[in-house]
Amino acid sequence: MATRSEAAGDQGRPAAREGYGDMGDASGFRDVNGGGEALGEGKAIGGDGITSRGGGSDGSLRTGGTDPATEAFVAHRNLLFTVAYEMLGSAADAEDVLQETWLRWVKVDLAHVRDQRAYLVRITTRQALNRLRTMQRRKEAYVGQWLPEPLLTAPDVAEDVELAESVSMAMMLVLETLSPTERAVFVLREAFDLGYDEIAAAVDKSPAAVRQIAHRARRHVDARRPRQPVAPGVASAAVESFLRALETGDPQGLLDVLAPDVVLVGDGGGIKQAALRPISGADKVVRFMLGGIGKTKLPLTVAPTVVNGAPALRVHLDGQFDGVMAVRVEDGRISGLYYVRNPEKLTRFASETPLTLH
Repeated sequence: MATRSEAAGDQGRPAAREGYGDMGDASGFRDVNGGGEALGEGKAIGGDGITSRGGGSDGSLRTGGTDPATEAFVAHRNLLFTVAYEMLGSAADAEDVLQETWLRWVKVDLAHVRDQRAYLVRITTRQALNRLRTMQRRKEAYVGQWLPEPLLTAPDVAEDVELAESVSMAMMLVLETLSPTERAVFVLREAFDLGYDEIAAAVDKSPAAVRQIAHRARRHVDARRPRQPVAPGVASAAVESFLRALETGDPQGLLDVLAPDVVLVGDGGGIKQAALRPISGADKVVRFMLGGIGKTKLPLTVAPTVVNGAPALRVHLDGQFDGVMAVRVEDGRISGLYYVRNPEKLTRFASETPLTLH
């Protein structure tokens, strides 16, 4: 039977993705508030003394004061990460995109840049589009179901309704059904409110073509997205009821909080065991979950957390961090359960990831 853990902590946090280092070092970047961090090879941005570029064509940095390019990049870093993450659904790949964006940005003559924020978003979008196309090939070879990489987020993300909806697991899954260009246009227009001319420059299309793509993508997403945003209190209450029923092994309690057509999707990435196909229907989901818990010989603890701006559950098995279960709530009941066990997607849960639309 599952038990509740009051503190999520980082017990048994799995090893970082091979070749990526620890906690977001995938591209050599980290949130600048967290101290010094490698920026590519031999380049660094520190929390208290931001290094400056050395002036070389390779964008190398040297210790000293700040320079305009570094200041602009640091100022917009969280925005650029959010753009890349919403386009890719992968924090590790988003970090790689930021590294590529930086390497191009330091070679730009800022005297010819009228709007630094727009220019950085344009570079990030183009790099993310390139990465998205290569990721599609990786997903085709992925074992089992592919879910977006969940992010531990601060309470202020949940309080920002537009931001919370745009990064929610439910929306990220809907975005997976768009083509790369449609996804880029939709994200930049609907989430970040960019003008058609700006988007056209970023995706290398005419403004008229972008308008058509935006209309098509919006219609596609509207047919699949949650009907309306769920108030944080309503979502929290549903997750609390679900957790309580799970802890007590109460099948009727689970049926009461699950929508009749609820879908459970698991992602083990071929590394951890997970259902290879989605499980649909409240009865089947309850039998699957309670049956799995009943077969577990090791202590299982579950704790509430906040993932992608929404209430979620953090699972520990025998004291080791096992996975994260995100939920989709509609009309006060849970209509989607998304359990990520793949350890390569759980390396960022030691600290919150800052996200922003501005």
